Amino acid sequence: MIKRILGYFLQGALYTIPVAATVYIIVEAIIIVDGIVPVKFPGLGLLIILCSLTLIGFIGTTFITPNLINVDKILDKVPLIKTVYTSIKDLIAAFVGNKKRFTEPVLVKMESNVERFGFVTQHDLSELGVSSDKVAVYIPFSYALTGNLIVVPKNCITPIQGNSAEIMKFVISGGVTELEDDDDTQKK
Repeated sequence: MIKRILGYFLQGALYTIPVAATVYIIVEAIIIVDGIVPVKFPGLGLLIILCSLTLIGFIGTTFITPNLINVDKILDKVPLIKTVYTSIKDLIAAFVGNKKRFTEPVLVKMESNVERFGFVTQHDLSELGVSSDKVAVYIPFSYALTGNLIVVPKNCITPIQGNSAEIMKFVISGGVTELEDDDDTQKK
């Protein structure tokens, strides 16, 4: 009887904890964002920020042309700001926009028989003085939004057929997320 009750308890925890943790993280994120724009109605600050960013994007792409003002050129002349700005801009562009970088999933052969999932980010490293037989591979960490950038010989990587987003989700979850079939992904 106690085993059965303990089993129900553990099963209930398995159903409840992921949902509760997700709701908690979303609520905390909304509270933090609402703190940026102090309003009395919960979630209105988040809505104001999302609308403002959308409006800025619209105005920027519609009215501000490269001939009128080029923020990149201005920020490229300020030493410390240039490093921070370009790093953040390139990181965001790696996930969204026309210059997505994590689109080429691979398995990287490490020491002995160990392989890790990664994403080729650069094929040509000649500007860094690296030989042409090596590539840059980003190796994400499980349960984190961080990772390592490594340089490996091309013969140490094996391309993986699959959806990059699904593979990234698989790695970040520590391999516990189920991978969707290509057919399932295309139907959505």
